Amino acid sequence: MSKVVIFGNSGSGKSTLAKELALKNNLAHLDLDTVAWKLISPPERLSISESSKSINDFLSTNGGWVIEGCYSDLLALVTQQADEVIFLNLPVNLCIENAKNRPCEH
Repeated sequence: MSKVVIFGNSGSGKSTLAKELALKNNLAHLDLDTVAWKLISPPERLSISESSKSINDFLSTNGGWVIEGCYSDLLALVTQQADEVIFLNLPVNLCIENAKNRPCEH
């Protein structure tokens, strides 16, 4: 396991699993939230070309990685390069509960 993509709904545990796998296997970690949005308020999506450049920069500088997110357009850029793809398919009520329990959501 050296190139892993994790996807699922918000609150499904993607970030938690990605951080755990990255730490355990000494892999770089990319949360697609960090390359999907402009740093403005209110938030606005970056163009796919801008996000793609950031992703390609990440891929070219890291031999092993975990990439996680819920953006189908961005996931399409990396899934073919992955050794493993993990879909976290929790019921919606658990995703909502998990999101509500995040420290930043209170």
